[in-house]
Amino acid sequence: MPDILIRNISREVLSRLKQRASSNRRSLQLELHTILEEVAGEKMIDGIKLAAQIRKELQAKKRNYSDSADLIREDRER
Repeated sequence: MPDILIRNISREVLSRLKQRASSNRRSLQLELHTILEEVAGEKMIDGIKLAAQIRKELQAKKRNYSDSADLIREDRER
């Protein structure tokens, strides 16, 4: 597994991370690994959920939406 090196972390941030790791009964390394996994997965899941929600809302409206390619073509022909 690849390694990541993070430079120039303030003492305050490092202290808070160590406190968080301690309160979760994890090593600092494991706490950082957990945080990164949560954040990386969170963004993707949030995006997927948002797209599904928008799709559902659009389908519920039962409207016909124009094809964006047609709109672009019309705009170019002006």
